[in-house]
Amino acid sequence: MMHEHLTSIYNELQTKYSYQKEYLQSVYEFFESISEVIEEDPRIIETNIIRNIVEPDRIITFKVPWEDDKGARHVNKGYRVQFNQALGPYKGGIRFTPKVNESILKFLGFEQTFKNSLTGIPLGGAKGGADFDPKHKSDQEILRFCRSYMMELHKFLGPNMDIPAGDLGVSQKTVGYMFGMYKRLTQRHEGVFTGKGTKYGGSLARTEATGYGIIYMVLAALKTYFQTDLKDKIVIISGSGNVAIHTGYKAQAMGAKVVAMSSIDGVIHHETGIDVSYLEYIKDNNLSIKDYTLRYPSAIFAENPKRIWEINCDIALPCATENELDLEEAKKLVDNGIMLLAEGANMPTTLDATHYFLDNNILFIPGKACNAGGVSVSGLEMQQNALHTYWDFDTVDQKLQTIMNRIFEDMYETARSYGDDKNLVKGANILSFKRVYQAMLEQGL
Repeated sequence: MMHEHLTSIYNELQTKYSYQKEYLQSVYEFFESISEVIEEDPRIIETNIIRNIVEPDRIITFKVPWEDDKGARHVNKGYRVQFNQALGPYKGGIRFTPKVNESILKFLGFEQTFKNSLTGIPLGGAKGGADFDPKHKSDQEILRFCRSYMMELHKFLGPNMDIPAGDLGVSQKTVGYMFGMYKRLTQRHEGVFTGKGTKYGGSLARTEATGYGIIYMVLAALKTYFQTDLKDKIVIISGSGNVAIHTGYKAQAMGAKVVAMSSIDGVIHHETGIDVSYLEYIKDNNLSIKDYTLRYPSAIFAENPKRIWEINCDIALPCATENELDLEEAKKLVDNGIMLLAEGANMPTTLDATHYFLDNNILFIPGKACNAGGVSVSGLEMQQNALHTYWDFDTVDQKLQTIMNRIFEDMYETARSYGDDKNLVKGANILSFKRVYQAMLEQGL
């Protein structure tokens, strides 16, 4: 039951932003979890701090004119949502996709604020991007777009102000283009981007970080709740992008059998185990996931990506996109005997599906905790930049594992202290809220 103070604020947001469904969904899910905190601390209502927390500090929008290889002029819309800096400078990715809009970026910035707080690294939350589609664009077209985008955005960035990174549609090469333009405009080489190439200040293990972090979180949960590990567990992973690929690699390295992965083109079900390296080759060469069956005829292809949730498994890892797994798919997974679901993407599970998993006693690890590996290694990259040093892969990987284990332990203990040690959604939301709230209170924000 949501506290009446939170209900009142949510109703105001609904009236004000009725068209921003992703943002409203993320706020509602968050509010559902923190009602008990409102009841135990009267200062939350007295200071009206919730209204402050749910609105971003600022939303920057601007046009991005650019020229294609044929000399034709185009104009896209660029954004940066600087959501909250109570814990540190703004931090969050940049995504280039036609689906980018204010609602999605507000939802992502809101989630990023609390995700970053879970890591224990002093970072605020932000998100940005543009409604630009990098698919089928030449390198020179992407370079020209990045330069135009940075002409405006660079004014709002800095190592102690706002530090972006790559995200959907923004590769390491694209980050390099933006960082290069930032340097030309400011005459400064500083840690203002993460996810950079390792030759000019990037960190080893950054590419693998989100996927590896997901598996470290799953291992911690399996050990705590089931006294087991990943050996011989049947795993399905939606998506075949960077996060899904490295989740697949690490799951297999830990002894799991990954039997299915997907893309926008469909699903591959390979009972003897997915060849993740071949799937990565397919992705890198812009081939269809259906081509997997040319090398492995025994694998089964289905055109509908949602068919992945019909496959029997012990562990499901949605790593593709928001709201990809709805109530009907949740019912299929529960009927098939799933033991654990961990969100690899940002809010990939609809609210009613999340409720269904929790109501049926399925261990559910929310994305703001589970996919925090990426921003954790971004924080480690910032530390290396500030110290003008460079850590080897194993050092970064060990630090990542330590961070993910600490996130799990803190989230678990918070859930347990509120009387439901299996509700990690509540544990993550209450823990992250308290950290942001306390910082804002102490600074008078």
